Amino acid sequence: MSKHILILDGDGIGPEIVAAAEKVLRVVNDQYQLGLTWEHGLLGGAAIDAHGEPYPQITSEQAQKADAILLGAVGGPKWDSIERSIRPERGLLKIRSELNLFANLRPAILYPQLADASSLKPEIVSGLDILIVRELTGGIYFGQPRGIRELENGEKQGYNTDVYAESEIKRIAKVAFELAGLRGGKVCSVDKANVLEVTELWKQTVTALKDAEYPEIQLSHLYVDNAAMQLVRAPKQFDVIVTGNLFGDILSDEAAMLTGSIGMLPSASLDENGKGMYEPCHGSAPDIAGQNIANPLATILSVAMMLRYTFREETAAKAIEDAVGKVLDQGIRTADILSDGMTKVGTVEMGKAVVAALG
Repeated sequence: MSKHILILDGDGIGPEIVAAAEKVLRVVNDQYQLGLTWEHGLLGGAAIDAHGEPYPQITSEQAQKADAILLGAVGGPKWDSIERSIRPERGLLKIRSELNLFANLRPAILYPQLADASSLKPEIVSGLDILIVRELTGGIYFGQPRGIRELENGEKQGYNTDVYAESEIKRIAKVAFELAGLRGGKVCSVDKANVLEVTELWKQTVTALKDAEYPEIQLSHLYVDNAAMQLVRAPKQFDVIVTGNLFGDILSDEAAMLTGSIGMLPSASLDENGKGMYEPCHGSAPDIAGQNIANPLATILSVAMMLRYTFREETAAKAIEDAVGKVLDQGIRTADILSDGMTKVGTVEMGKAVVAALG
């Protein structure tokens, strides 16, 4: 099996957090004799600066031959004034679409050491372990037609199209049901079927698939507004949440904050064969870029997800997760998860601490 990785540093804090994660990757690659190789490429603003477009052909060729991709983050105010079609975020959408990375897995796991860092009471979030499965290559972010047009009265109007086919819904629901079978056996499908026909089809299709192929899974449905409320009211009621692109984008960030910091949460975006792009859930945070204060743990944990889901190296993946736990046990914290009595460190130091914990 080929074991080649493309590393895309990206923009903002991307190069800093990826550098820390790459050190961890190098150590586990040697310790567990994984035989991984990797190279670097450009995506987003960095690619615009070098090639004039956010996802240049050279990066596309690198991505096509890679078995997995590790991404930092893309975007920043530097590129906000350029044509929308070539902004950094368009590069991210394009690589997801080109590689058919339709299944976005976003775990929201609360490390017990960080229970006090959550904005909710510890008894509400203690033991939290949710997996959000977000459809990533369809829905309103990709639907056509879209644009800004001028009406006959001279007023401008913006418009987008939310569209899903049964096949798209079935394949993401299948991922959710399969993963729930390895966890708590519960799936909550989130929609807005009372007002949006596209999500009425979503609800019908998910239900039919469950009845036909996954009778052992407990399926529930929530409207997205209720789901958002329930995530704050009683988040531990959820096991696996499956939803479309727009709702998943919003709910996964909400769930992230239950854990104390979005800087703690990794993500995976997979195709049907297990090839994936792995990245932290947070953005490029240009306001703190280059200051050695960003939390690299989400990116380091993304490496663990990469080893687990694409390369099937569970032992190495668990070693990284355990090392992060050891570092937190030692009271080592970046600014975003700092609490009284803890030791504040920067991005580089946190990466070194995880490496040291790997032994």
